Amino acid sequence: MNWNLAQLNIAKMIFDPDGPEMQGFNDALDPVNALGEASRGFVWRLKSDEEIPKENLIFDDPSWIVNLTVWKNLDSLMAFVRSDLHLSIMKRRREWFSAISEATMVLWWVPEGHIPTVAEAQERLEALRKNGPSEYAFGFSEGFPAPSS
Repeated sequence: MNWNLAQLNIAKMIFDPDGPEMQGFNDALDPVNALGEASRGFVWRLKSDEEIPKENLIFDDPSWIVNLTVWKNLDSLMAFVRSDLHLSIMKRRREWFSAISEATMVLWWVPEGHIPTVAEAQERLEALRKNGPSEYAFGFSEGFPAPSS
């Protein structure tokens, strides 16, 4: 069986999403998303809040941004994360988002062709928060390999 890497990250906006304070972030969304989609190893991303079933969200207020993607492997995801454009936005994240003390990003392996749901992603994030990194849910620094079967 072949595997892909699923990735969830969440962020809580400090300001109204349509407010002038969020303009820099909002202006960067399309270019960053386009870069991600054009990146080697990109498979899929959740494209809009309308695709997120609100009844399943632990972060059920509109100030949370949910980013859910699937990649061929960790190297492909890391190449995107380390790109100049993505890094330039990440350096400014404190202008737009609250600092959160618990994990806001999680990685896990999914069978090739599987598209993770937001509920599945939330479950993985909660597992990471509760139990720490494991093959079930981990962060960049752990980088667990894909399952062997």
